[in-house]
Amino acid sequence: MRGANKALMRVLAGARVDPVPVWIMRQAGRYLPEYRELRARAKSFLDFCYAPALAAEATLQPLRRFDLDAAILFSDILTIPDALGRRVRFVDGEGPRLDPLILEARWRFDEPERAVHRLAPVYEAVERVRMELADARTLIGFAGGPWTVATYMLQGEGGPKDRALGCADARAEDVDALLRLLAEATAQHLALQVGAGADCLQIFESWAENLTDARFDRLVIAPTVHLLERLRALGVAAPVIGFPRAAAPDQIARYAAATGVAAIGLDTHASAADIRTRINRPIALQGNLDPRAMVEGGAFLEEQTAKVLADFAGGPHIFNLGHGVTPDAKIENVARLIALIKNPAP
Repeated sequence: MRGANKALMRVLAGARVDPVPVWIMRQAGRYLPEYRELRARAKSFLDFCYAPALAAEATLQPLRRFDLDAAILFSDILTIPDALGRRVRFVDGEGPRLDPLILEARWRFDEPERAVHRLAPVYEAVERVRMELADARTLIGFAGGPWTVATYMLQGEGGPKDRALGCADARAEDVDALLRLLAEATAQHLALQVGAGADCLQIFESWAENLTDARFDRLVIAPTVHLLERLRALGVAAPVIGFPRAAAPDQIARYAAATGVAAIGLDTHASAADIRTRINRPIALQGNLDPRAMVEGGAFLEEQTAKVLADFAGGPHIFNLGHGVTPDAKIENVARLIALIKNPAP
């Protein structure tokens, strides 16, 4: 396994490492002034993601400020539908917008092999980061989970998922075919990230919440199992972190059992002890500080950090937030968080 001696990779292999390794979802972002300056150089957000030099620089910026154990590639989960031929644009203050599939009678997509060819700039960005990244730090590649990406494609935006779920029921055959397509394209995309230098991978299933068990099994677990089977068939042995955000505890346990992921990311409200009890195998857990701590700082940050460290002390742990860092986070609070983790109180 590439990078097996790195702290984060040792945790993914099942070891308890102290102090625990730490990285932060969205650690490259608008709370950093250097990121805002860099972002201004690109005409659009997708142009930014597809510019290897800019994407690599954004990936590396937070590691120049903070003693983080990992870099995560700067990109976006919607590069996949964009590469499959669906028009993706980002509207300031509103988020991503696509042409909704639910308004179309017949769905047409490009082949996954052609799609990943279009994503060549992303893999070049991985190569650039790999060349500059210190040996002790892990490089994380990522993609969106099939259901999360499908949701954006079906209804053309985020927000409430009622329209996407309605389509999943009314056009079950079409939606299941879409999920299979996304699993295949995503497997190829992740395999190429590993080929370019990523040590491990994370799958962001951001819209896993509020699903019935039947829907969760069909829309989240089944496509993820397909994705990971294809990834292994492509010869990729890199460990995978699954992040079925805000799924019910028993659903998380079934996800872990069915997919065989090396680690599970937990959102802010999940209980590490409860999840460890439900999962019937040793597994690393990642999480789950409230992102508000990066805004409020002070006693709230210190108390919540100590709580997370105590809650996850029962096994392998990667420290992270329960969701991405927000644009109003304060740099001094991020620095204080890293200090608390690297130098825990006796």
